[in-house]
Amino acid sequence: MVRLSMNSWGADPCGAFSARRSTNLLSVTFASPVRIPEGLVARPVDSAASDASAAAYVPLSERTWTAEEIEEHHQWIKRSSSGINDWNCVPADGKRPVVLVHGLMANKVNNWIYMGPRLQAAVYCVYSLTYGTLPGIYSVAGLDKIENSAAQLLAFIDQVLAATNATQVDLVGHSQGSLMPRYYLKFLGGAAKVNKFAAFGPIAYGTTLSGIVPFLTSIGLFDPVKKILDPVCKSCFQFIQGSDFLNNLNAGGDTVPGVQYQFIASKYDEVVTPYTNGFLRDKNPAVKNIVLQDLCSLDHSEHALQMFDPIVFHKINAFLSPSAPQTVNCLSALS
Repeated sequence: MVRLSMNSWGADPCGAFSARRSTNLLSVTFASPVRIPEGLVARPVDSAASDASAAAYVPLSERTWTAEEIEEHHQWIKRSSSGINDWNCVPADGKRPVVLVHGLMANKVNNWIYMGPRLQAAVYCVYSLTYGTLPGIYSVAGLDKIENSAAQLLAFIDQVLAATNATQVDLVGHSQGSLMPRYYLKFLGGAAKVNKFAAFGPIAYGTTLSGIVPFLTSIGLFDPVKKILDPVCKSCFQFIQGSDFLNNLNAGGDTVPGVQYQFIASKYDEVVTPYTNGFLRDKNPAVKNIVLQDLCSLDHSEHALQMFDPIVFHKINAFLSPSAPQTVNCLSALS
């Protein structure tokens, strides 16, 4: 039995993963041998060791980093982003460039350390941007207003199209990366430049944050909390259920003609609640809303772990490429 542990955002520079610095905020236990994505570390489940590790955790601001640790992170970044943002890449026949759009408080590397290299290995030209940074905050992104981030996506996609001589790209987004591109598609002319849009952990109609938002509203604290947090996360309150931003984005329809959509949501998503808010609601044959557990009832991936889920990857790959295996189920986790 092994445990896969993932650091919290910002626990290490560039979101790097390691056993000795893991805070164990997100973990999954498997009772049988599994293929472990590169960048995650397997270790025996030991509650005493886990408790000791947590007790020994030192905040980032208090750590002293050795030259060896810094070099380890540099090498990790090189391995994780190998093949991504290759501006000399020539798209294979029948495949469009793929642009990866990260989620809130992530960046172009740490959101895609699993899926990015796998898509590149599947012979896609893969590109990823970091968007929505705020002054003085650089290790996490997606914090700026979604409208501003969408303008950055527009410029990046134009750069990809120019470099590859392609006429369209395909998009793959996680979390806020499922929402911000929809603003680009609807209001910034992106529909003509995008063929397919695959998303997981989506936020089409916002979130209650597991009931926290209605609770704060009921006791009169929502507006005070918003006033405190808004300067450091301008996008956060834009994807709250019922926000003005979402009402404007979804008015008159939540899709645009010419784009094919595949949105995958997990019943165990604790960030997007209810999870069905992640789905698009247009009665459009170009829309596929998929519950992850309908593909594999044993898959308990929540919001963040979908980034490392082979079933999610295979379903995205099948959507992007008709030549990829189209049957995706629990057995897909083994490959």
